[in-house]
Amino acid sequence: MESNESDREVKRLEDLWSGSFGDEYVDRNAGAYDLRGPFWQDLVTRIKPTRVLEVGCNTGGNLQWISPLLEPAATYGVDINRKALTILHETQPDVSALIGSARDLPFRDDWFDLVFTMGVLIHQPDDSLQDVLREMARCSSTHILCGEYFSEEVTEVAYRGVPGALFKRDYGHIFLEAVPGLALFDSGHLTAEEGFDDITWWLFKKS
Repeated sequence: MESNESDREVKRLEDLWSGSFGDEYVDRNAGAYDLRGPFWQDLVTRIKPTRVLEVGCNTGGNLQWISPLLEPAATYGVDINRKALTILHETQPDVSALIGSARDLPFRDDWFDLVFTMGVLIHQPDDSLQDVLREMARCSSTHILCGEYFSEEVTEVAYRGVPGALFKRDYGHIFLEAVPGLALFDSGHLTAEEGFDDITWWLFKKS
C-alpha cells in the first residue's frame, strides 16, 4: 500500500473510533468488565508495577481494578474517544486519562513499569500496528502486556459492517519481531467466564 493511501487508512480508522462509531462501542460495552478483577489482582501481585498505562483505556473498565492496587496518581490511560474519557474522569477521578493516538503516546520514555492493551491491537491496520507496538515499548521500563484475538495467520474479521476494522494475528510473535530486546515472560488465555472474550494474552519483559 502506498504511503498516502496508508495514511488515509490509518486516519479513517482513528476517525471511526473517535466518532459516533466509537461512542456506540462505549455504550454497548458498559458493564463488560465486571468479572475481570481476579486477573488484574493476580497480575499486579506478580509483577508489582508502581506506574501503569493502558493504551486504549475506553471508560476504564480494566483500570478500575488496577488503580486501587497502586499508589494514588499511579494509574494512567490514553484513548482516542472523548465520550469514553469523559465517563472515565467522572467515575475514576484518581486515574489520569488523556486523549491521544496509540501511534504517538504523550508520555516520556520508560515512564511506566507496565504498558498494556486489551482488545486494541486487533483494531490496528497493518500500517499503524508497528508504530503502536514500538510506542508501547518506548514508554515501558519493564513489562508490556497485550490481550488480543489470536490467529497464526493474519485474519480480517467482519466488524459491524466496517472493512479493515478487526484483525486476528499472532501478536506475541509480532511484538517480539517489532521490538528488539523483548522477551516473552508469560502467556495464557482468558474466557468469557473470566470477563474477557476468548482472548490470548502475552506478557513481555524488556531486557
